[in-house]
Amino acid sequence: MSGEGDQPQAIRKLAPGKLVIASHNAGKVREIAALLGPHGIEPVSAGALDLPEPEETGTSFVANAELKARAAADLSGLVALADDSGLCVDALGGDPGIFSARWAGEAKDFDAAMALVEARLAEQPDAPRSAHFVCALALAWPDGHVEWFEGRVDGTLVWPPRGGNGFGYDAMFLPDGGTETFGEMDPDAKHAVSHRADAFRQLVAAVL
Repeated sequence: MSGEGDQPQAIRKLAPGKLVIASHNAGKVREIAALLGPHGIEPVSAGALDLPEPEETGTSFVANAELKARAAADLSGLVALADDSGLCVDALGGDPGIFSARWAGEAKDFDAAMALVEARLAEQPDAPRSAHFVCALALAWPDGHVEWFEGRVDGTLVWPPRGGNGFGYDAMFLPDGGTETFGEMDPDAKHAVSHRADAFRQLVAAVL
């Protein structure tokens, strides 16, 4: 989907070459690099370029992804891809949602963040444990053009967390129809079904 101006515009194609991944999250950068590698894209992280992390002031996943992508494109002069993703828990009114990373605090302690989610759920013992992950991708060019895509995967929260793979809230998220949490899955298996994979399928189909 085009994010430039009010009028519908043609999808802009992404040429092979360097692409800035506007993230300082090593796990997220690894996943994105694995998803884009087969398409002739050379991912370089914002951290490797010493780009600052902009304040995420948007009120939606798409808005935050777009502001991060625009900032990286402006500063690097390269096309930039940003991801904003998070866990939305139905019984918590969609929290932590766009604040998923902030629930982990400055130390990025996702064990503590998962414990906080579980503590909030424990206050509602009869509430459903249904949840979903959302991933919004924004692809920004230095001239201001933006394309964005949004993916989703539904599941149930388990406790205690299971598995040491993945990152963030993966170890407590069991995708619908699955027997392993994202934290237990082999990375290739997760890539096949995750919210990020869903968004990337849309991106690849549109711009590559």
